[in-house]
Amino acid sequence: MRWMNAMMRKLALATALLAIAVPAPAQSVKAGIDAWQRADYPAAVAIWRPLAEADDADAAFNLGQAYRLGRGVPINLAAAQTWLERAARKGHVDAQTTLGLLLFDTGNRVGGMRWLRSAAEQGEPRALLIYGTALFNGDGVARDPVLAYAYVSRAAAQGLAPAKTTLAEMDQLIPLDQRQNGVALARSKAAPVKVASVKPGPAMKPVKTPPKLSLAVPAKVPAIAATGAWRVQLGAFAKRASAEALFNTLSGSAKLAGRQPYYVAVGAITRLQAGPYASRAEAAAACAGLLGLPCFPVPAK
Repeated sequence: MRWMNAMMRKLALATALLAIAVPAPAQSVKAGIDAWQRADYPAAVAIWRPLAEADDADAAFNLGQAYRLGRGVPINLAAAQTWLERAARKGHVDAQTTLGLLLFDTGNRVGGMRWLRSAAEQGEPRALLIYGTALFNGDGVARDPVLAYAYVSRAAAQGLAPAKTTLAEMDQLIPLDQRQNGVALARSKAAPVKVASVKPGPAMKPVKTPPKLSLAVPAKVPAIAATGAWRVQLGAFAKRASAEALFNTLSGSAKLAGRQPYYVAVGAITRLQAGPYASRAEAAAACAGLLGLPCFPVPAK
């Protein structure tokens, strides 16, 4: 009997050790998204980190977003850049766009434009609009109105509202023959957007596009008293009325709460700016929450 009890104890111990030795199955990116949507940001980060370290592009993109937004981890733009770049190098289009905007907003315009161009060439509408606007203005890249019109046309064709507005302004500023060349170029380059897919796990349906972290803001934002020597520039327009209409559309955003519009005339163009912001970093953070717009910080004049 003693012999049998000893054997049972050994068997129980071996079973317990085996259970400890077997690693828990890795959770999916989708599990992290579910946690994020429950506002359980630390849990989402804990799920995504090992997946990102194993070179899952979707997990790396989401982890980069968490560091950029400061959810589940402290805000750390350097860490955000690291994870976004890991995803971007694997062809993750949303990561390329977000990384391009982050680099552009933090002063690395050359690097930012390189990633935005990569995403634009794959048909990402926000990147098409921003890179196309830069081509039109000659902002960080050589000015090319034909290619600019092609890029913005492709963004507008995908239904991006700011692109439609920008394209209407370009119609007033670019000669007909150049616009026709731009349309022909846009048609020749048009192709489905390439995106990284999420691999389905147990009880998870496949999805066609990588998950995007919500940047939704409350419908009502309390007014704040804003001061500072920085603004954000939101676009350039042939007509002041178009600039005013865009600001009226955006004025309910949390990033523009308490800010006022500035309509800066430069020749025949009206630049829409909003502010003030206390620092360049604060203005850059506002732009980061206004994805889809050619937004960047500018000093108040």
